[in-house]
Amino acid sequence: MDKKLRRSFQSLEQLKYSGIALTNQNSVQEEIKTRVKSGNVSYHSVQYLLSSSLLSKNIKIKTYRIVILPVVLYGCETWSLTLRKERRLRVFENRVLSWMFGSKRDEVTGEWRNLHNEKLNDLYSSPNFIQVIKSRRMR
Repeated sequence: MDKKLRRSFQSLEQLKYSGIALTNQNSVQEEIKTRVKSGNVSYHSVQYLLSSSLLSKNIKIKTYRIVILPVVLYGCETWSLTLRKERRLRVFENRVLSWMFGSKRDEVTGEWRNLHNEKLNDLYSSPNFIQVIKSRRMR
């Protein structure tokens, strides 16, 4: 390989291949950031469905699994997750779930309040992003 071509490969810092961002440091931080942004875009494309009070919880969850989850988890089998990256994914998931299930009225005080993460996970009743990623890596 000639020197000019070799230098151009060495100077290449990031490459987009088949929808996945590859870096020369093998970092997935930018890839996760891109996936979360794509997940936000896909959420906002079906926001009117997921925030509707006319649809049942099961239909909202199925829509979430079919539309948003595949966008965010595309290529996750190759990710090496640190606690910081796991936290970023959990924050995104909890934010989307809280948008989906909305606020609830407190029976005691009568005030509207956002649901806590534990309650969101109980309502969702499916494995979270991190468990899905780890199970896909095990295949």
